[in-house]
Amino acid sequence: MSAPVIGLSTYREDAAWGVWRQRADLLPSQYAQAVEATGGVPVLLPPVSTGSATDTGAMAETVIARVDALVVSGGADVDPSRYDAAPHRRTAGWRPDRDAWELALLDAAEARGLPVLGVCRGMQVMAVHAGGTLDQHTPDRVGHERHSPGGDVFGDVGVSTRPGTRLAALVGERLDVRCHHHQSVRTHPGYVPAAYADDGTLEAMELDPQTADTPFRLAVQWHPETAADVGLLAGLVRAAAAYAANGSRR
Repeated sequence: MSAPVIGLSTYREDAAWGVWRQRADLLPSQYAQAVEATGGVPVLLPPVSTGSATDTGAMAETVIARVDALVVSGGADVDPSRYDAAPHRRTAGWRPDRDAWELALLDAAEARGLPVLGVCRGMQVMAVHAGGTLDQHTPDRVGHERHSPGGDVFGDVGVSTRPGTRLAALVGERLDVRCHHHQSVRTHPGYVPAAYADDGTLEAMELDPQTADTPFRLAVQWHPETAADVGLLAGLVRAAAAYAANGSRR
């Protein structure tokens, strides 16, 4: 049986390499390496911006028909207008093209029952896609910045999973994770809480796993690609293999 194909959404940013400095579609290599290490084949999905929601949706459907799972990766803040909010003074640098593309990918993934994992911003995009809202600057609520210490440093955060969740089955009751988010999910229609940080911040959510046919749709605020033993990407790859074996990819 061939390895499942895992689509990874990417950044579109100014970047420098060799003699070049220009716009580039990119993603930290840890994502692809983690997918490879757990038996999947990574495929990068750069933002597609057509100017037409209909055309973007059609392109997303074409992509989703050819992969066995989707990872909505980390990155910039989500445009607050997507959840009918005014920008907080610390909310900046949102990417309308990426928002539109990832929301279209989620539409197409939902229609097919495709396994989905959201990482950091990806969790926030999934919440907004479901009609939820965000806390635009989590330190205002918790009184500290351990979830995002600044610069390129990850915050070390202890989280507890909720018994009976798919997440708990994958990673256990308690773990220390690496975070880099100043925003967090406030409301998440259709999803159940799956893990909380010690300060009460929602750190994971998932579709209710009580039925056997519930699709793998799980999201975390932390970065599982930075720690090979977390188990989330392994769980996604297994779900993707089952999806492909069941003939769901047409």
